Amino acid sequence: MVDAGNRDGVDGAQLEELVEWLRIPSVSTDDGDPDALLEAATWARDRIVDAGGDAACVADHGNPLVVGTLEADRRDAPTVLVYGHYDVQGVGDEAAWTSPPFAPEVRGDRLYGRGTSDDKGNFYPLLRAACERKRAGRLPVTVRVLVDGEEEIAGDAAARWLRTDDVGADCAIVFDSWMVDEATPAITVGLRGIVQAHVTVTTGRLDLHSGVYGGSVLNAGHVLHRMLGAVLPDADGRLRPELRRGVEAPGADELAGWAALPPVDDMLADAGSVPVGPDAARDYHVRTWAEPSLDVNGVTLGDARTIVPCTASAVLSQRLVPAQRATEVGATIERLLRDAAPAGVDVDVDLVLADPVRFDARSAPLRAAATAIRRATGVRPAIVRWGGAIPIVGELASAGIPTIVGGYALASDHPHAVDESFRLESLRLGRLTADALLDELATLEPTAPSTTGAHARAAG
Repeated sequence: MVDAGNRDGVDGAQLEELVEWLRIPSVSTDDGDPDALLEAATWARDRIVDAGGDAACVADHGNPLVVGTLEADRRDAPTVLVYGHYDVQGVGDEAAWTSPPFAPEVRGDRLYGRGTSDDKGNFYPLLRAACERKRAGRLPVTVRVLVDGEEEIAGDAAARWLRTDDVGADCAIVFDSWMVDEATPAITVGLRGIVQAHVTVTTGRLDLHSGVYGGSVLNAGHVLHRMLGAVLPDADGRLRPELRRGVEAPGADELAGWAALPPVDDMLADAGSVPVGPDAARDYHVRTWAEPSLDVNGVTLGDARTIVPCTASAVLSQRLVPAQRATEVGATIERLLRDAAPAGVDVDVDLVLADPVRFDARSAPLRAAATAIRRATGVRPAIVRWGGAIPIVGELASAGIPTIVGGYALASDHPHAVDESFRLESLRLGRLTADALLDELATLEPTAPSTTGAHARAAG
């Protein structure tokens, strides 16, 4: 049981409520338990309903979505959509965890457990702030809530719901991102997109004896590796020109802002990996925020027997930067792969696409967010891009909804890894920021349709 007292400025009731949610093993990867996913969605729905809002679990397209509305306490208030996800990654080797992944435990200044950082603990302060203020009659904006159950598996349930939504919002808040470091909050104005290619090569009907057939028939593993060579970056990690089309250099103001950020040498060292080149740390922000990258994520072929394998498969992904389009890059990757395959080989390429996103830091919602974060934390937030992709953010951009992408996660939280955690200080800062955002965004001029009468339709 977590101590219900005040821990480092974190309200005990807030901590206990979060721990309830974290105990639900809502794993969406590794064939997660549908009952646990529904339980986690129902938990979030009940928080909204108990606060006086309307909400439903919508399971038309896959794992349940939580869709709800908390009406503002004044007419003509702006509408803010808050997004997070309740699904979590699998735990891997449970024996490697210091404490059980779904028995959250406070050790020192951190709360440990799966989902503490990604994304239950990161998103939860937004949900709690909106619900508490609705209950107290002090909610200055109408809050629409969208809680996803498929983010970790790149599902499209939330995206499909958003495409059919006729209510909209004046802006959105997505707390599924990181701070620059423990002392520096951030607003993420750019996210890389992604083209993920699942490639399968078939050279025959059967695996063959390598002593009898080796050197006379095509080996699927050899073919696949030659195909991959047609798209791989050079030794310095730079992509071939066809895959860099549309890349725009960051502006002088952005470069100056990135240069002022803390150095990343320690982060690269802590990752336990070998930098791609001598300038990798110096150029880190440009490489991961403003340049495309391509990685082979996995290769599967053959086994330890002396055979000529007839099938081989790989997954590779290219991260895209603003001004690149996923459909165009995907078509180029597929063409390069197919052109490198010899005649007579069957090649199957399945693409998963998400466009990159860029928001204007000078827009009214993002300026309001910067003011709110500075008021809550005492620190001016860094304006950054992020090398990852959050699929719903692209959908929000396509819908014309300015989106505040932030949060208080850190690399040291080890999301997706063993002993995932979230600082109690991050939880405290998240709640302070959530309150400040609700107040500051109340100054926006409403443009979205009134949710009165419409939110129930959207939730259903």
